[in-house]
Amino acid sequence: MRTIISLVQALLFVVSSFAVPDSNFKVWVDRAALEISSTTDISFESMDAEDYKVTEEEKTTCRNWYEENILSTENPAYTFKAGGKDFRKNIDDWDFSFSEESEAGAVYRGGKTTYITISHKKSSLVATIEATIYEDNASCDWTVFVKNEGDENSPVVSDFYAMNGVLPTGRKTEAYFTQGSFAEADDFETMKSKLACIPMVFSANGGRTESFLPYFNLVGKDGGAVLAVGWSGQWYTSLAQVSGGTKVKAKQETLKAYLIPGEEVRSPLISVTFYNSDNALKGFNCFRNYIMDCVAPEGTKQVATTGIAVEIPGVTEEQVLQNVKNIPEDWTHALDYAWVDAGWYPLRNNWSDSVGNWYADPERYPDGLGGISKALEERGMGLLLWYEIERCCKDTLIYNECIKHDGWLILNPDNDEANVVNFANEGAFEYITDFMIESLRYNGVKCLRMDSNFTPLPRWEQSDEQWEDGRKGITENRYVANLYKFFDTLLEEIPGLKIDNCASGGKRLDIEMARRSIPLWRSDYNCMDGEGNSNPGILQATQAQTYGISFWYPYNGTCAYVEGEYAVRTNIISCSQRLEYFDIRKHMVGNYYPLTAGCLDTEKYLAMQFDTDGKEGMALIYKRENVKENTYHLVLNGLESDTLYEVYDYDFPETKYQKTGKQLMTEGMTLTINDTPKAVIVLYNAVK
Repeated sequence: MRTIISLVQALLFVVSSFAVPDSNFKVWVDRAALEISSTTDISFESMDAEDYKVTEEEKTTCRNWYEENILSTENPAYTFKAGGKDFRKNIDDWDFSFSEESEAGAVYRGGKTTYITISHKKSSLVATIEATIYEDNASCDWTVFVKNEGDENSPVVSDFYAMNGVLPTGRKTEAYFTQGSFAEADDFETMKSKLACIPMVFSANGGRTESFLPYFNLVGKDGGAVLAVGWSGQWYTSLAQVSGGTKVKAKQETLKAYLIPGEEVRSPLISVTFYNSDNALKGFNCFRNYIMDCVAPEGTKQVATTGIAVEIPGVTEEQVLQNVKNIPEDWTHALDYAWVDAGWYPLRNNWSDSVGNWYADPERYPDGLGGISKALEERGMGLLLWYEIERCCKDTLIYNECIKHDGWLILNPDNDEANVVNFANEGAFEYITDFMIESLRYNGVKCLRMDSNFTPLPRWEQSDEQWEDGRKGITENRYVANLYKFFDTLLEEIPGLKIDNCASGGKRLDIEMARRSIPLWRSDYNCMDGEGNSNPGILQATQAQTYGISFWYPYNGTCAYVEGEYAVRTNIISCSQRLEYFDIRKHMVGNYYPLTAGCLDTEKYLAMQFDTDGKEGMALIYKRENVKENTYHLVLNGLESDTLYEVYDYDFPETKYQKTGKQLMTEGMTLTINDTPKAVIVLYNAVK
């Protein structure tokens, strides 16, 4: 039966490869292919807090695999073809040299970095591998760069796999993976599936993370590994069961191009976190801690925001300043940013058809947004300002400048509101980077909301034909590399700047972006319609999104614009637009323990636990509107078995129960919940 399912999957994967990018059909095919062999009915065994910590054995497993597969001159995990000849099969045609391993933190926080230089003896191609091991987190990552250092065009580079190797999970491997964001109720739904010898294929949709997120937790008889693919474009990953574990192939889906003199291409970044357990939840939490310790931008913290001009085209400086004054004094201790959304620039008809006029409307904001920024600073907050810098409409400021220069602008033949600034062109990239630095400084921006409301892949392919001699994937490769350089430059030039990775609501989520930003708006399903109405199922969807995305992202945010206690407690999220329960949200960046299966079913409870160091934490229990049972049996996870804890309902702090960690993780406790719907918050802390 498994073989038949795998064959049907393989057929659907082929259909998907021919589907129109960024289409409902492609997302449906992608998800249908995986759903036929997958389940969302996921549960995990409880373990002691100590069992979730990284062990010396896991650190050794990581170091050994890293040295044998990355710091290798025989059969490295990465490969590519040069002039049609496979690098690994012709490895004697290349000379290797290795740098000294750096001190921890010299390049990346918590990591020791080695540079491997591989020179082709028969051409001017030189490959450089930037490889880093994060020993305390049993994690490693690497990126491969290939450059033409000669005076003539290089041989064609193709089949450029950042990884084409085996992770040592052993037999009977199960893969855990998560849907992406397509502005649907089931965004970030997490599934698991048994691997087979026929590969399971995952890819981006039109260059965006709509079908799936590029994160995979793989666990088999010999242990587990969490794989992350860092590529903010059309990434591709396949997973298959082989005798030694899990065969992984990951790359930019299409790259086949000679390189002109001085030109460089790069692979996606690949990250692997190792764990020696048959409990996949250990892998998830080891990965979350790796993100916190080594990946998230330094200084990242949980933030709270409030809107002071949210897609209101006619709002004036006077009105916005009044909104700043109206922020209650008792909010200011918790608020980090006040948010000015789309529409602050000169408008034709609406916010969308005027994108590219990146200067404050002189009639409504004669001196820019600096006055608003200053007023916010006086109240202890920063300005969060919305931009969509990659897209520009016809006859806007950016359009009119870029159209003067060949190759700076990729015109959309079907929509003059969806032209793309060509980040792959160095002139356009330098212009837009300098422009943004000046704009952010002038307006006093403390947090950049970076949106992206277009499908990039067709424009990248168009550019390949128009300017790149039909070299496939070359525009995408340079565009994505420069996008990272763009963010890095902004962060370097504007001290303290933070970046909100909005991207049309969670459509650019990968580990390279996690190095530079956090997603404060994870799904456009939470947007209201033109009349100010939310989707009917917004509350259970928001709960389920928090459940699914928390496997991978400790820092994430959104808001369900519905009032009432149940709704407000649905908005308990690590980075929130609601200030209620500010005192307990701190637990959401600790370990994460789902307590039920994730679902949208309003006849079922949904519950999850967030924990700080096994000493204190909270459980969120959502009794949805059609749940008939008035009791919920709460069994916690990740506690210290021999430690005594106080446990209490947030609403009744005077009534506290004392139980050991072992009792809470085995016997548990039964909660009576008579109201429907109802969100119950259970808090616990170790007794000193």
